[in-house]
Amino acid sequence: MANKGYWIGHVNITDPERYKDYVAANAAAFRKYGARFLVRNGESQVPEGSLAGRRHVVIEFDSYEAAKACYESPEYQEAIKIRSEAGTTDLVIIEGYGG
Repeated sequence: MANKGYWIGHVNITDPERYKDYVAANAAAFRKYGARFLVRNGESQVPEGSLAGRRHVVIEFDSYEAAKACYESPEYQEAIKIRSEAGTTDLVIIEGYGG
């Protein structure tokens, strides 16, 4: 069985209205690749580092390959164009191992 894949994103939203357009635009890619939101913002603490004030997101995929394919898909690449108009993002695509 393949290890799950995850996106871990930290977003600095500068245009909340345009960010809503990004959320609508990313839905097709996320649906196509079976994305499941595990964390979508919420209360947080940043005891170390420089991530305070950002929106935090964790998305799970059935495999690392699916996580990468979603990011590279034409659907998501179009959504990125919108996201870039709404703020800045740090995104990590990572393979998860069960414990």
